[in-house]
Amino acid sequence: MSALRILLYRSDGETAQWQTAFRAALPDAQVSTWIDGDAACDYAVIWAPPAELLARLQQVKAIFLMGAGVDAMLKFGDALPPAPIIRLGDAGMGMQMAQYVTHAVLRTFRRFDEYDRQTRLGVWKPLPAHDKQDFTVGVLGLGQLGQAVIDALRPFGFPLRGWSRTAKTIDGVDCFEDLDAFLRGTRVLVCLLPLTPETDTLLDHARLSLLAPGGVVINVARGAHIDDAALLALIRSGHLAGATLDVFRDEPLPPDHAFWGEPRVTITPHVSALTLVPEAVGQIAAKMQALARGETVADIVDRTRGY
Repeated sequence: MSALRILLYRSDGETAQWQTAFRAALPDAQVSTWIDGDAACDYAVIWAPPAELLARLQQVKAIFLMGAGVDAMLKFGDALPPAPIIRLGDAGMGMQMAQYVTHAVLRTFRRFDEYDRQTRLGVWKPLPAHDKQDFTVGVLGLGQLGQAVIDALRPFGFPLRGWSRTAKTIDGVDCFEDLDAFLRGTRVLVCLLPLTPETDTLLDHARLSLLAPGGVVINVARGAHIDDAALLALIRSGHLAGATLDVFRDEPLPPDHAFWGEPRVTITPHVSALTLVPEAVGQIAAKMQALARGETVADIVDRTRGY
């Protein structure tokens, strides 16, 4: 088997750690980076590529993404190379996502967000406990990450429900295909959907209004799933109690965005599930070797479905 030629590209230029990890995982491979020159390779490992690079990858055997999201690639449509596009599987992201969401759910359930606000005002006031049985957590999207979140929440005894576009059966979870039915009665909504044309602004004013009074939104998927103005309006009206947001339509979140001025919105800078380079490279390297042997691999993107 001839040496694999691997081309790396990240829009932020941070490829050094990836180069080191690939050279350790595949010592015989030729690992290079692309700026604006030669793109000849067997496999490209990329994130947020420019159109010029994609145009030079028409002969590549496969394209690997440095993350689980695929919207930054699929936006190129017919201009994409014909090679399979393979997204990153879990690679340590499921645990991180589960930690983030569990923290956000418990922070709301135990009212620590409200105690934080009281602290800043110098107020000592015990608050009544929430009834766990009225604290239904709904997970929007039941892929690998969604199921990792559900597994992490199970021990706490919350009523759990999930929604996916195809029928699923998960022990101890009420699974829905009807989105409106899923939203009605959900107290904490966790968004883990892929971004596709069908899910862009899926959570508009009408749908967010279906959440139970005092509901909370946790978005760790993509900012474009939510109508920002609608979310703010429902928080300020009192229908929703708040939101924890890790993703936004524009990142970094612009300094004049209204979310910054709303104390019931918790903002984190897209850190809910960071790519762990050693784990990611180990997964990608194994798939490259499998493809070179003529085997099939998991996590190939279905371009018609958008994930």
